[in-house]
Amino acid sequence: MTVDLFELDQTQRLRREEAAAKLHALADALARHNSVEFIKGDNRITVDVPDEVELSVEIEIGEENELEIELRW
Repeated sequence: MTVDLFELDQTQRLRREEAAAKLHALADALARHNSVEFIKGDNRITVDVPDEVELSVEIEIGEENELEIELRW
């Protein structure tokens, strides 16, 4: 059995408020549904998210600062 890999790696330069709006939309989708939807080109994928996930938050301070938020299940 072959499993197709759908990988989406996007980097955008946004105003802080725009980034917050995208994070709010993702958080709202997680809170209301058991899935989130992503679009890559002509492909649309719905990812089922279980009731319990592992949340990891990492911050790096240096020449460039980075905040990484990761959900795993």
